[in-house]
Amino acid sequence: MNKLAILGATGSIGTSSLDVVRAHRDRLEVVAVSAHRDWRKLAKICREFSPRVAILAEESLRDEVDTSQFPQETELQFGAEAITQTARASDIDTVIAAIVGAAGLASSYAAVDTGKRLAIANKETLVVAGPIIVERARQTGAELLPVDSEHSAIFQAMQAGSAQEVSKIILTSSGGPFREKSQEEIAVVTPEEALQHPTWEMGQKITIDSATMMNKALEIIEARWLFNLQSDQIEVVIHQQSFVHSMVEFIDGSVIAQMSPPDMRLPIQYALSYPHRWIAVAAKADFKKTFSLDFSPPDFERFPALKLGFDVASQGGTTGAVLNACNEVAVSRFLRRELSFYDIARLCRELLDRHNFIRKPTIEELMAQDKWARKETNLWKP
Repeated sequence: MNKLAILGATGSIGTSSLDVVRAHRDRLEVVAVSAHRDWRKLAKICREFSPRVAILAEESLRDEVDTSQFPQETELQFGAEAITQTARASDIDTVIAAIVGAAGLASSYAAVDTGKRLAIANKETLVVAGPIIVERARQTGAELLPVDSEHSAIFQAMQAGSAQEVSKIILTSSGGPFREKSQEEIAVVTPEEALQHPTWEMGQKITIDSATMMNKALEIIEARWLFNLQSDQIEVVIHQQSFVHSMVEFIDGSVIAQMSPPDMRLPIQYALSYPHRWIAVAAKADFKKTFSLDFSPPDFERFPALKLGFDVASQGGTTGAVLNACNEVAVSRFLRRELSFYDIARLCRELLDRHNFIRKPTIEELMAQDKWARKETNLWKP
């Protein structure tokens, strides 16, 4: 049995992970789950899966939760530190890192530090602290398995050759809800319009990141560290059908793509089953139907956030921590109508240019830059 901790169990990745568990109960066991605030949904999950421990990150809920909704065999805990300690627990084999934002970094590092398999849906772990996480995994023997559909696709396609034979990778992007809009139209879009993603159903923050293409910028940075690439070995293409999830070009010119209907349960299942493949829980492709696949280059003028990803992947150091923190706060301010759509990338660029850059930071220095960037983003006036 592969014993799981699903951190961020009530979100979209957590929900899809539980679907995979339901399909493979003979192989997977849920030992621990966490959520930020949604204790009712967490309690429902616990009644179905009977984990050993359930954790609510928001400690202020301690006196509000109806503990009778949780089964007797599940211990209810509170606070971020409880999540980190659970990621270290000896009775857990795999940690599914699905906590949104930099808040997931500590528990992800704890899983790597104790040599576990880390199924990474929290891209901020590698955006903020990629070199530190990768080096610690090398030292402890921890496995880093991507859950993002694009990085899972790259991971699968790379098995067609050796790492030394990879020429470049091509990350695909749906282009988000504004791929057909002009720069002038995008400049005045509302939060409601930005939340209408054409392909995926995701949380608000990730959906806005898709609209700005900041999600792809973060994926560029993540890929740089996860696959030990240089920034000039990474390309992005717009692929609105979301059927080709990403591609790898080898030195002989061969391009290997991973293709499937868009369903997060497939990359989640592969991160849990690797190096094996299990019977599909996600829908399969139907090649009896006629369909086409289109690819086009991205427009850096209409989507300036994308350029930030290449710049940060090239510079490294503290730039990932600053970009991630600034973007998290800027997205919240956009949703509250305090910033315009293009203010998000504009603000991130400004803070990257004036922050105190450190080439080889410690975790403590990364957290200090994260704190600084959040403060400056909240103070920034359009």
